[in-house]
Amino acid sequence: MTQAGITPRKASLWWNLLGVAVSAGLVVAIILQLGGATSAVLKTISGLPPLVWPMLVLLYLTQPLCDYAVFRRLWNLPLAGIGALLRKTVINEVVLGYSGEAYLYVWARRVVGEGAFAAIKDVNIISALLSNLLTLALAAISITQLQKLDFAHRVGPALWSGLIPLTISMGVLLFGRRVFSLSRAALAHISLAHGIRLVVSTALLVLIWRMALPEVALGLWVVLLAIRYLISRLPVISNKDLVFGNLMLLLLGADSTVAVLQAALALMTLGLHLAVIVGLGAADLVRRLRGVKPLAPARRSA
Repeated sequence: MTQAGITPRKASLWWNLLGVAVSAGLVVAIILQLGGATSAVLKTISGLPPLVWPMLVLLYLTQPLCDYAVFRRLWNLPLAGIGALLRKTVINEVVLGYSGEAYLYVWARRVVGEGAFAAIKDVNIISALLSNLLTLALAAISITQLQKLDFAHRVGPALWSGLIPLTISMGVLLFGRRVFSLSRAALAHISLAHGIRLVVSTALLVLIWRMALPEVALGLWVVLLAIRYLISRLPVISNKDLVFGNLMLLLLGADSTVAVLQAALALMTLGLHLAVIVGLGAADLVRRLRGVKPLAPARRSA
């Protein structure tokens, strides 16, 4: 018997019920958002070059693969742990930003132990810091075009919430060693992994856009990158891909092929979220029926 009269069997049951509830809620949320598709968006999806699909899947996997590379070093995480990292990505996108980190913390406390919070905290601070720096650089490059599109006025007060992560980033630059818990070697590894992730994901995104609409000038894609990253830094909204797609329809007009493409890609990403949640839920069910023990990686010191 464990503390407070909770047996390991009961704890496992409650954990499984929580996982089922989270998965069911995510499926409902995704299906509701998929219901907003228009005929123009669906027509765009059907006309995309076939190579766009594997590139989009690869783009989708950049975040969980980067997380795996990081936590493999920190926790000696086996490959089976990538399921939790995929769920974290979906929760972050479909629910609210950083809600996936809360899920990962609960999961990691069960399989890793007390050091989970420090690792997740440091990883997220570094990831946010690098993303904020890239966002500022893209915004500076595209400032003239952003003013022409009246971006700040159309997005409205939501932009002010973006000051929160930016302010935190500046604080980290000033008080770095007082904020981080991991060793310098671990922090360097995390920075390298997330730096590569940003480069690869940005390159893949532009590649997808160029394959879909090769006639569009590269300069417009740079402006769209700036807007997309600015939206991604807002902590108060969910499904930022969908928000970005809808905003493009507002800024460029419903007849714009660029705007319709962004809405189409957002819809395709929702479909990937749905496939991930259903697939992981089915895999969990099979493991439980087979009596496979829960994942328990050996923790590695950072």
